[in-house]
Amino acid sequence: MITYIDVSGAPIANANKIKLLTIAIDAFSLKGFSAVSIRDITREAGMKESSFYNHYRSKNELLETIFANFRQSVERIMPPIAQLEAIAGAMRPGDFLRQGYRNFLAHVQSPGMEAIWRILYLEQCRHKLARDIYLNDVIGRTIDFLEAAFAIYIEHGLVRPLPARRLAAEYQYPLFGMIAEYLLLRLDGGDTAQIERSMAEHIEFFATIIAKEADQP
Repeated sequence: MITYIDVSGAPIANANKIKLLTIAIDAFSLKGFSAVSIRDITREAGMKESSFYNHYRSKNELLETIFANFRQSVERIMPPIAQLEAIAGAMRPGDFLRQGYRNFLAHVQSPGMEAIWRILYLEQCRHKLARDIYLNDVIGRTIDFLEAAFAIYIEHGLVRPLPARRLAAEYQYPLFGMIAEYLLLRLDGGDTAQIERSMAEHIEFFATIIAKEADQP
């Protein structure tokens, strides 16, 4: 069973507060934040509108709570940078990249996360918090993490001695676009087999071209 957190990071125990949160995740992901009212959410929950304020101060706080749970889940995709040295000693670069892809799929397929990704895409132009999360937690943190990982693999002689941040950008930016396509296809119940193959092929291609001649991806 998933454990949701509030904006302070504390676990949410109240069942009605969780119910409002999960209803809002679905509604915001389909209609957008602005198109959904507190009345819409409480009606779906079978509560009086006034009951909403027993759990959240505002609709904005509800959105912030959704994003707090997204941030927590995104953090789990990548291990702490402090562990990279040990990981590089135990896992070849290609295996490292493949594991990262598996971690992402597990994240996006976990309860509620796919819908929150859609909210994030929808609200980037309207909410600074959504922009900050995408630019810093998603893009910035991922590139920083991969830069650190590639730098260590270069030191170990397992990756060609190229600028680590450039490697991180060349690897990850195509995946950001493919991830967006993957999520859009799933929204309409489309077939994601081709885009999943494209992501896997990108990983294999990149693992091959960065590997030193004596190493296997």
